[in-house]
Amino acid sequence: MVVCGDDGLAHRLAAELRGVYREQVTLVVPPSGRRVRQPVVGRARAASAALLDMVNAAVNRTGNADPGGNGGNGGAGRELEATEPTEDVLAEAGVERATALALVYDDDETNIRAALTARRLNPRLRLVLRLYNRRLGQHIEELLDQSAALATGGGPGSGSGSTTVLSDADTAAPALAATALVGTSKVVETDGLILRAVERNPPRPGEVADPGLCTLALLSATSNDPAGADGSEGSGEQGPQLLPDAAAVRAATGRGTVVLEQVSYSGPPLPAGRAGVPAFGELFSRRLRWSLAGLAACVVALAVALMVVTGDHPLHATYVTLLDLFSINEPAHNDDVGRQILQLLSGFVGLLLLPVLLAAVLEALGTFRSATALRKPPRGLGGHVVLLGLGKIGTRVLTRLRELDIPVVCVEADPEARGMATARRLRVPVVLGDVTQEGVLEAAKIHRAHSLLALTSVDTTNLEAVLYARSVRSRLRVVLRLYDDDFATAVYRTLRAAHPRALTRSRSVTHLAAPSFAGAMMGRQILGAIPVERRVLLFAAVEVAGHPQLEGKTVGEAFRAGAWRVLALEVCDGERAGGGAPEGARESRLVWELPETYVLRGSDRVVLAATRRGLAELLGRRARQQSPG
Repeated sequence: MVVCGDDGLAHRLAAELRGVYREQVTLVVPPSGRRVRQPVVGRARAASAALLDMVNAAVNRTGNADPGGNGGNGGAGRELEATEPTEDVLAEAGVERATALALVYDDDETNIRAALTARRLNPRLRLVLRLYNRRLGQHIEELLDQSAALATGGGPGSGSGSTTVLSDADTAAPALAATALVGTSKVVETDGLILRAVERNPPRPGEVADPGLCTLALLSATSNDPAGADGSEGSGEQGPQLLPDAAAVRAATGRGTVVLEQVSYSGPPLPAGRAGVPAFGELFSRRLRWSLAGLAACVVALAVALMVVTGDHPLHATYVTLLDLFSINEPAHNDDVGRQILQLLSGFVGLLLLPVLLAAVLEALGTFRSATALRKPPRGLGGHVVLLGLGKIGTRVLTRLRELDIPVVCVEADPEARGMATARRLRVPVVLGDVTQEGVLEAAKIHRAHSLLALTSVDTTNLEAVLYARSVRSRLRVVLRLYDDDFATAVYRTLRAAHPRALTRSRSVTHLAAPSFAGAMMGRQILGAIPVERRVLLFAAVEVAGHPQLEGKTVGEAFRAGAWRVLALEVCDGERAGGGAPEGARESRLVWELPETYVLRGSDRVVLAATRRGLAELLGRRARQQSPG
């Protein structure tokens, strides 16, 4: 495996491949003087090296083969320093002999240029690219796959290399958005597949908890904060328990759960407050619409009165009233008193009509002029999410929150930030200003907000904003985006201890994104990830063939508590689930609620939930070469 990058994601990905999948990794990074956040890089490399030393020492003591199946070199790696991934650098890294290459530079152009070079050097190479531009990523993926197929003289599945385009922003956005809201579903969506996981509080005495489709996790046994424990891999019994078996679910008392509740989503409903607004309601305010309606009612009343006084036809009476209204009719000095009074009243209503029409014109012009301007937080706004930062991550999180129909107020210091156009398009209120300055968070209505998402690219800015927000509202729910996962853990513990009654979450984008990139390098289709406190639950689509842990076993026998669980069986439209699906099972692209007795066949393709280590054990490239024992 070859990993090329210039930030923490490259080191996190290399550590994931070495420590979890036990792969040989060559890491290509910029020279020491040009690296980003050297302390973070040093800790990631040191942690990975320490793990390798422990494994190699154990192998030398026993004299047995390496658990990775590579004669003692499993999980080993080397590091190259290069300013850019040129052809010579990629050749020195061994791309011509490599199985997979990950290009995770922060610049899309650098990744594309290196991918084109690598595809030419090794048409059978599995490529994983980090691209923020999703539309461009689709075209690049098709181009590289077609190039590989032509170079190897075959099509897909003939041994030609595959290409996977991922975005750390897209991977981390659902987790960050879901973490900001209590009781909000955590959503994984890709290729038309939508999974919704919902946090549920512990059932009250006498209540029976609804397990949904299945129970994905048991939350920490802490009364105030569900994330009361570390939630890291290997944490104690007080931490979250992923993929528990039925006995563990029954034995758990006083612990919340994460259950899979829905598998379909038809899009967010139209907000109730805007459901009855007509099309012209976007141009004219409510007061102006009521004024126009009042004038129309006056015209109707005058026409009816004129029809009664003069006995004219209703259409003629209305016509004469409009002439009087616009002061273009003959004076009624020779008519009776009733006609004269109605003409005077019509002229008075006409005078009232002039300012209303002028206001309508000015308001319409103002609406068109402000269509591209930023909206301000409306008066009385409350229960919203305050989002700090509209960069790559913030923009994706904003889009996700609006898809869930959640009110958002953004705070951004740069008026030319990447996400400003998205905020205008979604008509989201934005406060321009430095969040560390006094009065900026107050302008975002932080004192009435539901939660705060600090997603700027500067850790100290996020931390300062959270501390100030907590001084304004001590029980505010906060989520921090922090670059270093060690720092995120330390901040999380301290804030939890200082504010035990408030909900605190700290997230590292590289920690959330690395499992998906590592799975793609292993050639697996990672559908997404759902955070469970500080741990991650992965969802993957897997071919049963070649996996002794799955093939030939029933769904119940294939389930391993704390490691993996089969959730659904993928079938073609109109096809039965392998001919053995239960009666009454839903026939769709994915068949859920499979019986425990259904036998998985080699031709089946399943969707499963797994922990990182469980997925590595099940899908590891070398794990299948070993005997089941």
